[in-house]
Order: sequence, then structure tokens, then C-alpha cells
Amino acid sequence: MRLALIGNGRMGRMIDALCAQSDDFEVAGFVGPGACDSPDELMDVDVMIDFSYPGNLTMALESALGRNIPLVIGTTGLTKEQGEEIRAASAQIPIVWANNFSTGVTVLCRLARMAAQALGDEFDVEIVETHHKLKEDAPSGTAKALLAAVDPDGEYDRVYGREGRPGMRGKEIGMHAVRGGTVAGEHSVMFFGQLEEIELRHRADSREIFARGALRAAAFAKHAKPGLYDMENVLFG
Repeated sequence: MRLALIGNGRMGRMIDALCAQSDDFEVAGFVGPGACDSPDELMDVDVMIDFSYPGNLTMALESALGRNIPLVIGTTGLTKEQGEEIRAASAQIPIVWANNFSTGVTVLCRLARMAAQALGDEFDVEIVETHHKLKEDAPSGTAKALLAAVDPDGEYDRVYGREGRPGMRGKEIGMHAVRGGTVAGEHSVMFFGQLEEIELRHRADSREIFARGALRAAAFAKHAKPGLYDMENVLFG
């Protein structure tokens, strides 16, 4: 399977390194500074993978649509309007769009959803995420995915950190972002009840787990019908 990698930063280079060790994947080329200007310059591509920045999304979608090539999108910080662009394009090509390509995080989201459904309003929920000091967006895309898992209908207020005298907790979910060092990523969902607590936590020791998940998503996308998919579809169907 030949891959076009949009973005030649850390994730792109990690995917490239894994492909070099695999008999199943080959990198057709990179799109980014010092490489190609457009994925249209790369021939015989089976799947495009975009781990770049939001400004590249339109280029990636137009190229994938024009050539009828499946697309894997791991770029974070996209706007609501860009999300609509992705949904529209997925009517014509398979697109796997996820904020986190870790198989462990995918399982964490499913567990968090199940826990929230079972525990209900009797438990307070807090979400804490930690990343390296170079990460630009907060909360992380994964934290937002966890929030959507525990509160899919938006019934709770979102509180992004607390300071001063916020008073007694209301019907809210606290979202907290910690930044420092070289942390690849850590996410916790905490459920606080009367006299008992539950914490679901995932820690990434290396960004390699995201690259491995992206390759798994690419293999899924190559044989999928047009539509919008996430990592739960990749893992669970």
C-alpha cells in the first residue's frame, strides 16, 4: 500500500520510519516544506494521511476527491466549518477522521461512554489532559473526544479550569489542560460519587502509538466504502 504523507513533521517522520520496517506499506512521498507542494505530484497513491495543520485541509480534500483516494485525517485544531467540509467530502470517498489514533485511547473513549451511561447524574465528571510544552491547542482533541463520549448531548456546562471563588459545583464537567516537558500525552476521566471514585486513565509513552494507529486506519480506509469513520469503526467495525 502506497501512502502520501501530508506533513513532514514528527508524526509524518514516525509513520515513514514504521513503513520502512514494514512489508505492507510504502511511502510515496511527503507534502510539506522541502518536499512536494501538493499530493497531486505523487503517483500511484492508495491512501493519503494528513498530520499537518488546518491550513492544509482544503488541499488534502481537493486532491483526495479529485483522485478518488481514501483519506486519513489526524490534524487537530480544525474549525467547525472545516469539519463540515470533511463530512461533505466523505459522501464521495472514505475518510477516517480522529483526534487520537491510539488504539488504547479509542478503548478509553468507549469505556468512558459506558461508565457515564451507567453512573448517570449521581457522579461528577472531570477530565484532565497533559501534553508536551510545544502543543498549541487546548484542550486536546482527545480530551474533547472524551467529553463528547461522556456528554454526547451537551447536557452539562463546560468549565475550563477554575480560579477565584467559583462556588459550589453545578451541573458541569471540568476540563483541565496541563503543559510541560516532553509528555507524549496523558488523559484521565474521573467520576466522583458519594464515598467512591472511578478513574479511567491512558498514558502514551511514545508518539509511535499514534503512527501505528494511523497505519491501521489507512489499511481500513483502503477497503472501506465512502463515508466518515473514526477509530472506533476501525477497531470495532
